[in-house]
Amino acid sequence: MDANLGHIFATKPPRYKCGISKACPEKHFAFKMASGAANVVGPKICVEDNVLMSGVKNNVGRGINVALVNGKTGETIDTKFFDMWGGDVAPFIEFLKSIQDGTIVLMGTYDDGATKYVTNEARKLIAELGSTSITNLGFRDNWVFCGGKGIKTKSPFEQHIKNNKDTNKYEGWPEVVEMEGCIPQKQD
Repeated sequence: MDANLGHIFATKPPRYKCGISKACPEKHFAFKMASGAANVVGPKICVEDNVLMSGVKNNVGRGINVALVNGKTGETIDTKFFDMWGGDVAPFIEFLKSIQDGTIVLMGTYDDGATKYVTNEARKLIAELGSTSITNLGFRDNWVFCGGKGIKTKSPFEQHIKNNKDTNKYEGWPEVVEMEGCIPQKQD
C-alpha cells in the first residue's frame, strides 16, 4: 500500500455538536438528550454542544428535569427539576405558565416523573408545548421531550417507554430513552 494513503484510513469521523450523528442544517440547533437510568444515573440534556443538565453538573433530580432555551439565540434561559413523587406540583405549574413564547422546552424524567404530582393541569400545559405522550406518562416511565411555547403542532421530538415488569431493562425500571435532532430556530 502507498505510504501516503495511511493518513486517509487514520482520520477520525467528523464530530457534530452534542455528539449527534449528523450535522444540523443552517438555522437549526443541535440537541441530544437522555432520560435517567432507574434511580441511579440522572438525565442529560445538551443543546448546541452545551451540556445544560447532567449528573456531572449536579443539577438534575428525581422527577421531571426541564431546560429552557431561547428559540432565536440558542442560549440557556433556565434549568430546573421538579420532584413528582415527593414534591409539590404548584411550583411546576407556575414554572410552566411562566414560559415565554418562542422558548424551546426540553424535558426528561429521572426515577419517577408522574406518579403523585403530574396533575391534569400540568399534563395540559405540557401538551400545549407539543407533547402527545404526557397524557400516558405513568409510574417510573422513561420519557424525553423537546417542544416549544407557542408551537402550533405536535412536536416530532418525543420518546416514551412504559414501565413494564416483563420488559424492563433494570429491575423496576425501563431502559434509558435517548433522542437527538435538529430544532428549527425561531424566525420572526
